[in-house]
Amino acid sequence: MEIFTSYNLIIEASVIVVLSFWFNGISKKTNIPSVLMLIVLGVIIKILLDIFAPSVPDFEGSLEILGTVGLIMIVLEAALELELKKEKLIPILKSMAIALIELVGSAWVAALILYQFIDGMTMQSAWLYATPLSILSSAIIIPSVGGLAEAKKEFHIYESTFSDIFGIMMFYFLTGGLNPAEDGGVVGFSINLLITIVIAVVASYAIILIFQRIKSQAKLFLLIAVLLLLYAIGKKMHLSSLIIILIFGLIVKNIKLFFPGKTAVFLEEDRMHQIYHELHIITLETAFIVRTFFFVIFGITIVLSSLLSFKVTLISILIIASIYAIRWVVLRVFVGNDILPQLFIAPRGLITVLLFYAIPNQAKIEGFESGILLFVIIATSLIMTWAMIKDKHKMGTLLDEIDGEVLARNKAEDALNEQMEALGTFEPEAAENPQKNGGMQMNDMDKEPPE
Repeated sequence: MEIFTSYNLIIEASVIVVLSFWFNGISKKTNIPSVLMLIVLGVIIKILLDIFAPSVPDFEGSLEILGTVGLIMIVLEAALELELKKEKLIPILKSMAIALIELVGSAWVAALILYQFIDGMTMQSAWLYATPLSILSSAIIIPSVGGLAEAKKEFHIYESTFSDIFGIMMFYFLTGGLNPAEDGGVVGFSINLLITIVIAVVASYAIILIFQRIKSQAKLFLLIAVLLLLYAIGKKMHLSSLIIILIFGLIVKNIKLFFPGKTAVFLEEDRMHQIYHELHIITLETAFIVRTFFFVIFGITIVLSSLLSFKVTLISILIIASIYAIRWVVLRVFVGNDILPQLFIAPRGLITVLLFYAIPNQAKIEGFESGILLFVIIATSLIMTWAMIKDKHKMGTLLDEIDGEVLARNKAEDALNEQMEALGTFEPEAAENPQKNGGMQMNDMDKEPPE
């Protein structure tokens, strides 16, 4: 039977999208990340393909494209949620510091572990392999923290977004070190970053001024295409292209902040409000579709047998332990004692896989097994699931305790009222309206005594 016909592919893709939507509903009720369910779906599809398909196409090439587009959409989606205000400056800077320290610390320890346990691993390659394993997955975190308190939710959005950006910048900074002739060191990297920011600001203003004057209804995918074009050109120029997407999203979200005073005359507020609303929706929907197919295809491409290796298990457990140990120290320093469930919300996901496939050939080590990648992604996602379920149960218990206290107090008041009625000293009407009762007594006192 031919599986990869055009109609069959349409049916299969549609079923995957429907299942992904269903997985999101299950995730909201159970706190199990939908990403895990998508990966499992991919594994099941792979088993079915091995049984029914004589030849399976190579999906790994599509992973890089899907991952790149998904990364852009996820960062844009996060940027469109970040409102810049003076009172949020401290939380933003704190989240930025936590993300950067955790990233560098986790990558350093993971690099030492990989260098120690994997044959043929150089320290330079170890850093390249360790960096993807040290980046938080905003693709998993952002959809999962909606039920947390507002302050904790914002912290995770800021932290995961900065972790994505810093992690990608760090990865490509390390890959630049593989070619000393092209690598400008820290100075070159700083100049590169400055150029990227300038281009991002100029391009963002230009896009906004042009697109707010486009009258056509079909312009949002044109806007997405322009952003993808800027990202790809930036990568060709070895710029930190993700910053372009981040800055554009921040400007669109905080449009009044970036068009202050007299510059507001260039702004059509009603049009920009409409563009923001529509862009937010289309970004959310596109990120959902891309994330769905990315993780399903990743599930199809993984080799489950690598998880059975003792060496893979040992290395993965050591890396996972170092992730949470470093996170505990950093959160205690910057946040204090209230670090639950934040401590355990540190999953790895889309960017980890994307950067793993982007490791240059000259840095690849044959002794590194992809099972380490899969083990860390699954384990950190399961730990986050456990923490979210426990936190939800704790909140439910707290609410039950509050309801119990209120119920007990009401019962005590009812019992007291019954005792007062029995003694003849309680008038229900007076209890319901003390002011009225008091007024009646005052009126009686104003009357002249009978002769």
